[in-house]
Amino acid sequence: MSTLSDTGVETLVIGRLGLITLNRPKALNALNHDMVRRLDAVLRMWADDDAVAAVLVRGAGERGLCAGGDIRAIHEDAKAKGGASAAFWRDEYRLNARVARYGKPYVALMDGIVMGGGVGVSAHGGVRVVTERTMLAMPETTIGFVPDVGGTYLLSRAPGELGTHLALTATSIGAGDAVACGLADHFVPSADLEELTAELSRREVTEAVASFAHAVPPGELAGQREWIDACYSAPTVEEIVQRLLDSGESAAKEAAERIGGKSPTALKVTLRALRRARELGSLEEVLDQEYRVSCAALACPDLVEGIRAQVIDKDRSPRWSPARLEEVTEDDVDRFLAPLGEHELGLSGGLR
Repeated sequence: MSTLSDTGVETLVIGRLGLITLNRPKALNALNHDMVRRLDAVLRMWADDDAVAAVLVRGAGERGLCAGGDIRAIHEDAKAKGGASAAFWRDEYRLNARVARYGKPYVALMDGIVMGGGVGVSAHGGVRVVTERTMLAMPETTIGFVPDVGGTYLLSRAPGELGTHLALTATSIGAGDAVACGLADHFVPSADLEELTAELSRREVTEAVASFAHAVPPGELAGQREWIDACYSAPTVEEIVQRLLDSGESAAKEAAERIGGKSPTALKVTLRALRRARELGSLEEVLDQEYRVSCAALACPDLVEGIRAQVIDKDRSPRWSPARLEEVTEDDVDRFLAPLGEHELGLSGGLR
């Protein structure tokens, strides 16, 4: 069974496997609204199809699974003060919840670049495969945004303060660190992915993956837990930065410098959202919170400015407003988490 190719999503049932290919390789398979709707429709259909025993998602091309959402479209919508981005996120976050609660084995091949929305369609899955080419990140603070697609749920549950480090610095990690942070499960060399896919069409998922999985290569973050946990446990972003600068570790100083280039507003909202996500009981509750934050970000000048600097003009010189952490007040942060009334996402009430 195949799909309309113009959605950017190709599907095929091979043997017992429902195969999903994100197919916008020139855009690094970035998700647009049509793709999200198609993914959700296919997952709902296959959930009730006895011929499909498991689902696999992968990306077309050689560069990665998915680089995130279509942020050029978000940039234009935010400038125009439209409603397209809020509608996109509403459907995307519902898709993330569906992936997490899927009733059949859901295998994600996290090969190459996996960022933002790409994390959302993979790291919530039950069987997450990384390779030597994996480059995973939640880079939202770089564009004046806040980790979403359930990213604050995942990062808040990483060991110690590793998730806080990744969220504030937008650092990319490889296979070993992805597994250590709880964002992936198995390591399979990229050269074996085609054969693994073929085996999944014939064999039970756990058995097939085990026959291809190798020992997970060591990551870099485990050996840095001491300073990461000590610095990022601080109650404010300002104190986190000061602890990083005072720690005496060169890697900590580099982290402070990375944080210094991000949106001050996005940094403070991210820290608050992460801390609250730890206290919330379910992914659905966190996605409801993220929807409030994302919608509020549309009215914040930093989102438009961050995308302009990083993607549109590519001058890498955003002019944040406010420009300093000290100028972002608690009231400013509170506004990002304010209830939306009748416009709430409402996932905590159940996925329909």
